[in-house]
This record gives sequence, structure tokens and C-alpha cells, in this order.
Amino acid sequence: MVREEISPVRDKNYDLIHTLQMSLEQVYRMETYISDADSRGDSELATWFRKIQDNNRKAGEQAKQMLMDRIQKEKR
Repeated sequence: MVREEISPVRDKNYDLIHTLQMSLEQVYRMETYISDADSRGDSELATWFRKIQDNNRKAGEQAKQMLMDRIQKEKR
């Protein structure tokens, strides 16, 4: 089992920012996987990768909104 290093940063938004970053990276990574599957004629796999991409895009949008809301609250 691979254990991720514990962040030395104890900012309350760190995990949110990190998750946002990972979600957006997955959106771009899936582009490569979709292209690979399409070029091999594997539409089932390409469709599955598109669903993953869509889920990550939605998660990224939710994370961005949450982060914006939190930053706005901190400004008050």
C-alpha cells in the first residue's frame, strides 16, 4: 500500500485546493485515454473514460465554487 505523505501545511483549505488540482489533472489525463481508446476503435472504453472525465469536471467545478465561497467569507 502506498501512503501519501502528510501535508506539512495545516491550512484549512489545503485539502480542497489539492483535490481541485487532482480533479482538473484527471480531466486533462482522460483526454489522452479517450484519444487512445478512440484510435483503437474501443468506443466502450472511450465512453467510460468520458464519464470519468465528466465526473472530475463536475468535482472540479464544485471545488472551485467552494473555494471561492470560502475566500469570500474570509474577506468579511
